[in-house]
Amino acid sequence: MSPRSVPQGAHGRILSTVSVLDSLCARRVVPVVVVDDAESALPLARALSDAGLPVAEVTFRTDAAAEAIRRIASETDVLVGAGTVIRPEQVDLAVEAGARFVVTPGFSARVVDRCLELGVPVVPGVATATEVIAALDRGLELLKFFPAEASGGIPALRALAGPFPDVRWIPTGGVSSSNAAGYLELPAVRAVGGSWMVAPTLIAAGDFAEVSRLTTEAVRLAAGARS
Repeated sequence: MSPRSVPQGAHGRILSTVSVLDSLCARRVVPVVVVDDAESALPLARALSDAGLPVAEVTFRTDAAAEAIRRIASETDVLVGAGTVIRPEQVDLAVEAGARFVVTPGFSARVVDRCLELGVPVVPGVATATEVIAALDRGLELLKFFPAEASGGIPALRALAGPFPDVRWIPTGGVSSSNAAGYLELPAVRAVGGSWMVAPTLIAAGDFAEVSRLTTEAVRLAAGARS
């Protein structure tokens, strides 16, 4: 594949960047998924969808990530994207597999620029004002605050929201059922990212009923949080 070619996603489905990001944040929770075995991808996606949360950020931490994205994108209606993307070539792999969005753990100009070249929505991770400005310079206003809890949590996010009133946030990293509502009550927060409802141990055990139960609770928690 040429470095400048544009990979085609599953079924050739194309949504505008705004539409994809709106759908990503619609239920205010983004499941952050680690898949070790691609065979888990479809039952996991169906468990999320059945619980009212048809979204999955599949992290590029395992060799199974691209195949998991491919299966979810081609066989379900779940909005699937790639997380933990740290190199431009991973952007190509993810989009070719059918990823509808890309999430990064930190701000990489090369990764962001490749996403912009391909027209795939990207939510870069930031933790400092300098990184926020770098993202704004590229026209990005929906950012991932990561690692949220280790970077100061809600007080730090409030502090960043002051000088950057137009930025909207998806705090991720240390976010759980016990503190998600606090983040969601911040006016600048559009959604939270977390893995408490899709814990790797549950996926490995094939306990998708528990995944669905925890996801249902997460959706209710998010719906009840003030924004």
